[in-house]
Amino acid sequence: NGVLIVNSAPSSGRISGQSSVMMLDGWTWEDATLKHPTALNLNWPNMHLNLSKDAKKKEKDQRDVYNKAIREIDRLVRDVRAYHQRRTVRERKAEQKQQSDLRLESMVPFIIHKEPIHVRANYIRQIEAAVKWSNKHGFNIVIVGGWDAWRNPELLVKHNIPVILLNVQTTPRRRYEPIHTPYKVPAMLHEAGVRFCISTDPGYPFDGHVRTLPNEAMRAAAWGLPKSEAMRAITLSAAEILGIEEQVGSLEPGKDATFFIADAHPLIQTTNPTKAFIQGREVDLSDRQKNLWEKYKEKYRRLGRLNE
Repeated sequence: NGVLIVNSAPSSGRISGQSSVMMLDGWTWEDATLKHPTALNLNWPNMHLNLSKDAKKKEKDQRDVYNKAIREIDRLVRDVRAYHQRRTVRERKAEQKQQSDLRLESMVPFIIHKEPIHVRANYIRQIEAAVKWSNKHGFNIVIVGGWDAWRNPELLVKHNIPVILLNVQTTPRRRYEPIHTPYKVPAMLHEAGVRFCISTDPGYPFDGHVRTLPNEAMRAAAWGLPKSEAMRAITLSAAEILGIEEQVGSLEPGKDATFFIADAHPLIQTTNPTKAFIQGREVDLSDRQKNLWEKYKEKYRRLGRLNE
């Protein structure tokens, strides 16, 4: 459906690892990599409180669980800073030399050099806590998920924090919310001045849903987001948030010739790409379904049962 570049990101654990921007064509992973690393991926602790009488844990115990998780994240930040300091000290006795720790070493660019950290946070308590945490440490974060970003857009605008919005075509997260609430979130963020792009939910079993990306933007356009902004949300805005706007995201002199040609507007449901190019190379768009279609078309042509 015209998706030529993806941000491939791990999703498990508290600190999932580094993500990379990959082109969906290349002989090797080195050829296909457009940017590495894109960001460090952090899953923010669940901060939902179950206050019903059937709750298995008391409110205090629930708060203790997520406060402990946040303290563990802070401890990891301190460990990375201490590790980096020990590794950069030149004059040190041999027995005091800090041995290499790949786990901590991989986080140095993000903790020390302030490269982007993608924080997976959906609910408003998570988003506000993540912003507070980033301000405390001076980090450069991007909110990934952002279901509740529309509830406090002023906070995101104030601190210039962009949002990678997942799943426009979904159901509300609360029983009392109108059914169309997720569809209107992009328009509300746009009106509030929040920088955002639209994505699909990553990870198994949702990774195949990347093919619905045009439909996500289409739904946003149908519910108040200007069509030009809907197109931008899956092209240039995404490139800007991922830090690759100098190479892709729009057709301009000096940028990569990464684009596709379609038989209609990309935000129309029945549109099909007819040609695609990545860095000027034409991409083979054939697949198993098209090959089978050609095979059986030829069969019925030979039988004289196909009207052409």
